[in-house]
Amino acid sequence: MAVGGRIEGASFEANGVAYNSREIVLGDLFVALKGARDGHDFVAGAFASGAVGALVERPVDGGPCIVVEDTQTALEALGAAARDRAPHVRRGAVTGSVGKTSVTQAIKAGLDLAGPAHASIKSYNNHIGVPLTLARMHPSVERAVFEIGMNAPGEIAPLSRMVQPHAACVTTVGPVHIEGFADGETGIAREKAAIFEGLGPGGVAVVNGDNPWRDVLRSAALKAGGRISTFGSEIGHDARLIDFAPGPEGARVTAEIRGRTHVFTLKQSGFHWGLNSLAVILMLEALDVPVETALAALSDFQPLAGRGQTRRVVVPGGAFTLIDESYNANPLSMRAGFQSLGAKTPPLGGRRVVILTDMLELGDQAQTLHAGLAEIIAATGIDIVHTAGPQMRWLHDALAPERRGEWREAAADLAEIADDLVQPNDIVMVKGSNGSKASLVAAALADLERRHGLDDAMGSV
Repeated sequence: MAVGGRIEGASFEANGVAYNSREIVLGDLFVALKGARDGHDFVAGAFASGAVGALVERPVDGGPCIVVEDTQTALEALGAAARDRAPHVRRGAVTGSVGKTSVTQAIKAGLDLAGPAHASIKSYNNHIGVPLTLARMHPSVERAVFEIGMNAPGEIAPLSRMVQPHAACVTTVGPVHIEGFADGETGIAREKAAIFEGLGPGGVAVVNGDNPWRDVLRSAALKAGGRISTFGSEIGHDARLIDFAPGPEGARVTAEIRGRTHVFTLKQSGFHWGLNSLAVILMLEALDVPVETALAALSDFQPLAGRGQTRRVVVPGGAFTLIDESYNANPLSMRAGFQSLGAKTPPLGGRRVVILTDMLELGDQAQTLHAGLAEIIAATGIDIVHTAGPQMRWLHDALAPERRGEWREAAADLAEIADDLVQPNDIVMVKGSNGSKASLVAAALADLERRHGLDDAMGSV
C-alpha cells in the first residue's frame, strides 16, 4: 500500500482523490486533512456524497478507511506513487510572481491538442494542491503540467522535487508575497529559482530573459543540470518577441522561435501575454509538442475568470466594456494592466477607468508600492481611478486631482455605488488582490444590466 497504515472495514477501490467533502465525486477516496478545520469532521458527509473510502488518522464511522499516522504525508505518498506508476508521462512545472495560473492552463490547452493530458485545476499549487494533482494523474495520460506557488521561503523546492518535472518555467520575478522574505525581492528570486531543483539531468529550464533576476534563475538551472531555454524581447533568445499589437478582441503577436518568424493571435490583450505566450511555446516544445500545435492552442485559449475576461455591459444610454482582472494583483501585474488599458481607444466620449483594491502581502513596502502606481497610471493615459481599501488610500492621495475618483474603505462599499463609477463608452478594468475583494466590484458592475432591466441587450467582446 503506497500510504502505509492499516485498513479498517471492507476493502475498496477508489477512482479519484478529494480533500474537500463538497467536491466528492462518486468513487473518490476522501483525505481527511487537518488545517483550519479538521477533515475528520467531514468524513460522514464525504461518504454520503459518494466517497468509497477515507484516508484518516483515527478510525471513523460511515465506511471503510485507511488509518495512517499523518494524512498530509500520506497524500504526498499517493502523489509520488501516481508519478512513479506512469514514468512515460512528460511532466512540466510552472511558477512565477505573475501569470503562473494562466500560463499553466495555456500549456494544458496545448497538451490537450497533442494527446491525453493532465493539469492542476483552479490554483492548486501548494503543499496540498500539488500532491493532490499528482495523485489524480491517470497512467493513461501522455503529458501533464503542474502549477507551483509559494507564500514563504522553502516551499517551492520540495514541491518541484515531488513533481520531478522534465521541464520547468519561471514566468517572471517581482515583489509579490514580499512580506515573507527578509531579503526582499532577492529572496523571492531565489525561491522561484528553486523550481529547477526538481529537474533531472538534461531537463529544460525555461527562463524569462527580460527579467532582472535572470542570472539567479540561470545559475539555479545550471546547478541542477538543466538545459536553458530563454524567452524575451532581445536578439539571442530562443523565443523572441518582435511585436505585440493589442486590439479590441485580443492581440496579434509576431515572434521568432528558434530562428523562424511566426505571426499568431491571442484572445488576451494584456501586454504581459506577449512574453507569456513565448513561455508557453517553449514549455510545450520541451514536452514534445510542435510549435504549430502550440500556436493553435494559444489562438483559442480564453482568458480565465478574474484574469482578463472581457464583456460588454449594457447600461442606460449605451454600454461600457468591463475587463475583469479581479482575481489577483501586485505591482508587476498592475503595471501590465495599465499598459494594456492605455493602449485601448474608448469609443467617442468614453474614458479609460481603473477600479483598484489593495495589493496584499507587500510588507513594509506597501505604502511606497501603492503610491508609486500613480506614475505609471499617468504615463499610460488612464483617465479616472477609483479605489478601495486602506492601502489604496496612499494611491488615491498620490493621484493628480483630475484622475482622482472615488475612494472607499472597502470593496463592498465601492460596489454599492457601482452605477456612479462608470459611463457609457468607458473601458473599465477592475483589479486587486483576491483577499481585498475586488471581485465584489466586478460582480456589481456586471450586474448593472440586470439591475436596469437590460438583460436582453447583453453582449460580449
